[in-house]
Amino acid sequence: MAQKDRCETMTTRSEERNSPVLRVVSVSLGSSKRNHAVEVEMLGRRLDIERIGVDGDYDKACAMIARLDGEVAAIGLGGTDLYLVAGNRRYVIEQSRRLAQSAQVTPVVDGSGLKNTLERETIRWLAQHGELPLEGKKVLLVSAVDRFGMAEAFTEAGCQTIFGDLIFSLGLPIPVRSLRTISVIAALLLPILRRLPISVLYPTGSAQESTKPRHTRFFQWADIVAGDFHYIRRHLPDRMDGKTIITNTTTPDDVSLLRERGLAMLVTTTPELEGRSFGTNVMEGVLIALAGKRPEEMQPEDYLSLLRRLGWQPRVVHLASPSQGTTL
Repeated sequence: MAQKDRCETMTTRSEERNSPVLRVVSVSLGSSKRNHAVEVEMLGRRLDIERIGVDGDYDKACAMIARLDGEVAAIGLGGTDLYLVAGNRRYVIEQSRRLAQSAQVTPVVDGSGLKNTLERETIRWLAQHGELPLEGKKVLLVSAVDRFGMAEAFTEAGCQTIFGDLIFSLGLPIPVRSLRTISVIAALLLPILRRLPISVLYPTGSAQESTKPRHTRFFQWADIVAGDFHYIRRHLPDRMDGKTIITNTTTPDDVSLLRERGLAMLVTTTPELEGRSFGTNVMEGVLIALAGKRPEEMQPEDYLSLLRRLGWQPRVVHLASPSQGTTL
């Protein structure tokens, strides 16, 4: 029986090596300067993974997705979300919906399915492995509706958390401190905000390349700043001595910037692939391709099972020695 099992395993691996390469492409409304492509092997399958930025050109993104449809295993939406989540409710961004509908055959994902599992697990992993004690820490999460799984995980870990949805999405310096309040705000505002152009809601194109420090007091209050890196970079203060950032989609230049500004630690929820971490939309596309399922067929346990098989763990980069946050 054991011999039969080994033969079956060898046959399976041989078949996987002879299988077509899985191509996963992220079409991003962000800057083309952040483009990146890698070839990797995961679970015995070869994958070509690429991020292509269109510099904020919405029509170009639609055309590119349509051109890739049926030609690749999965398409990621970068530089935007398809869904914003608060509690048990999910809100669809109208322009993102139209982007996704440019593909009729290939699955299109925005990373939200993976965020709810991977990023929640990242917070638990950091606490369980002693990399970053969380209880009582002051956390600035730049957007809860973008990363509701992470928001819940910080709350469960006993952190003092400010949710920056009003601060960074609407420019209103009003800190939100409870998930219940986030759900109320989402129910009131997201039915309206979801119809606005993506560029109003999120840094796209060249806006991803510049840093204009704003709302500095919230950054300085926090021990940990978490969430989408483009929101963080856009408003990053000149000095962030001793603090930790938990994010994704960082390039070597981003790491250098964080080191220059005095950060103590960088944690990325997605793994480093040839020098950078990709966005959650890319990694969700990879998992969808490996699973051979449609996004709507994937359950949280499906993502977690694949992550375990891949030996996933967060990437932790120690940049400097830690210090304390300030009082707000």
